[in-house]
Amino acid sequence: MALFVRLLALALSLALGPAATLAGPAKSPYQLVLQHSRLRGRQHGPNVCAVQKVIGTNRKYFTNCKQWYQRKICGKSTVISYECCPGYEKVPGEKGCPAALPLSNLYETLGVVGSTTTQLYTDRTEKLRPEMEGPGSFTIFAPSNEAWASLSAEVLDSLVSNVNIELLNALRYHMVNRRVLTDELKHGMTLTSMYQNSNIQIHHYPNGIVTVNCARLLKADHHATNGVVHLIDKVISTITNNIQQIIEIEDTFETLRAAVAASGLNMMLEGNGQYTLLAPTNEAFEKIPTETLNRILGDPEALRDLLNNHILKSAMCAEAIVAGLSVETLEGTTLEVGCSGDMLTINGKAIISNKDILATNGVIHYIDELLIPDSAKTLFELAAESDVSTAIDLFRQAGLGTHLSGSERLTLLAPLNSVFKDGTPPINAHTRNLLRNHIIKDQLASKYLYHGQTLETLGGKKLRVFVYRNSLCIENSCIAAHDKRGRYGTLFTMDRVLTPPMGTVMDVLKGDNLHLRGDHLHLVLWALLDQAKTAKELANILKYHIGDEILVSGGIGALVRLKSLQGDKLEVSLKNNVVSVNKEPVAEPDIMATNGVVHVITSVLQPPFNRPQERGDELADSALEIFKQASAFSRVRCLLAPVYQKLLERMKH
Repeated sequence: MALFVRLLALALSLALGPAATLAGPAKSPYQLVLQHSRLRGRQHGPNVCAVQKVIGTNRKYFTNCKQWYQRKICGKSTVISYECCPGYEKVPGEKGCPAALPLSNLYETLGVVGSTTTQLYTDRTEKLRPEMEGPGSFTIFAPSNEAWASLSAEVLDSLVSNVNIELLNALRYHMVNRRVLTDELKHGMTLTSMYQNSNIQIHHYPNGIVTVNCARLLKADHHATNGVVHLIDKVISTITNNIQQIIEIEDTFETLRAAVAASGLNMMLEGNGQYTLLAPTNEAFEKIPTETLNRILGDPEALRDLLNNHILKSAMCAEAIVAGLSVETLEGTTLEVGCSGDMLTINGKAIISNKDILATNGVIHYIDELLIPDSAKTLFELAAESDVSTAIDLFRQAGLGTHLSGSERLTLLAPLNSVFKDGTPPINAHTRNLLRNHIIKDQLASKYLYHGQTLETLGGKKLRVFVYRNSLCIENSCIAAHDKRGRYGTLFTMDRVLTPPMGTVMDVLKGDNLHLRGDHLHLVLWALLDQAKTAKELANILKYHIGDEILVSGGIGALVRLKSLQGDKLEVSLKNNVVSVNKEPVAEPDIMATNGVVHVITSVLQPPFNRPQERGDELADSALEIFKQASAFSRVRCLLAPVYQKLLERMKH
């Protein structure tokens, strides 16, 4: 129970942040993760931390809450081990790690934390050991023994062959001439090393990972009498070039170099800041069609968007990625960065071929595939990545392809592939005109559409926008996915083929679209007349079939209560793609008119108050007048029609 209370308190502190507590400064992400590990290990005794070890490796991590339950690091399974928290040790016969480590100088502390190789190399220099054992206050980022062992023979030979220059300088670069604890290690800061005042880059990520020149902090804050030791997982080296200089000298960036120069981004990439460049190699550029590449390279705005989509707003070292996370590019696109074992992934693809190339103003990861943002694509290219390929083929067959690949400002209303599951219409004059009415003569964004707005199509039609609680529709067709905004055009993915209005409600009623067999017509006719005694009662029945707003089937959701002109509300529902009104199924929904929409039903709806009565001789004239008035309204109407065109003719006779 006590453990649960402590975990709950930790969760609240993480959720509420620094403002949640008045006692003392806020803990850093590293300290919070360490605190969580300590709480998870407390059942094994005081100062015991739970550590996650990746199976089959020596990689260990203090655990946060999410990782504790998932038991995975970069998709690899982990096991939990329990170790003494930093700064503590076991005592024979005692539970846990009750004793604080005795303080000694920096040199001796290196051995305690597992960096005996650093001790060994310190001994080989003439000056460094006395300094580490003497007075002062220093910080040393000490590579683990494994880190030294992973160096190439060539690099190691260059260090040990000249111990009082190369090795001494390398060790001094790992040192800072003052005590720096983890609560001072802020994201994006630089520390001045003891080698020629060269900078060391520090990054402190929200998941508790701390990196030093992209080397991960393994165990931190080991106090010494003359400073502090932090154990890291790599041997770090000085950083001399900025991002632009690295692009200039690497042969694999020849195309990128030309693109950066043409876009004018070279000034930013050689300036101050901390960026991550996902640098496309020559091979990445070669993978896209020549026509697409030439179009983007020849369009300054599209080129700048392309390159900005490869730049993150802050430095992101590979060691910071232990699970999937979303990051934003300078272009504004969100990328999903993850890892699978030792490989980094972008949007689920393992396209990073070389990682953690450090620059003075950030870090570079080589990628072998271009990340083309929507803002640099044509409508054709946007559609290629969407579930609308069938519709795009129809536009191409209808001779409308130039509109989708050119520089016109347009919005394409493209129905989903599933809309055509029963086949596609033949390409003829009617189909071409219908498809032209799926292209709006402006580049729109759905977030700026409003109820009652009209949109002009290439076919000359005026389409209306309907905003409902859970859907956004253009005439009878509703938007089924987020916009894709391209260089000149925007793609709206629609849930059905759009049918533009072809006349008023009365025109629809007079037309041949409402099909009803003769026998059924007589049944509906007598049902209407049997329910009304006077013209007023018939008027109420008919008004009960007219809603006071346009409601298309895509705007229904599960259930909508629609107010009728009679005053009572109709219950309109949608289940298994079948629209029902007062539980009566709609035979033909969404017949669009310029002043409303008609839904064909197969029975007469009875207002709640209505009772069957004798019919009067004036009923037919009254019914005809009501529908003439209703269909002439300029304001929107929703008509529930038991096929009234022929019905009214019969009633007149």
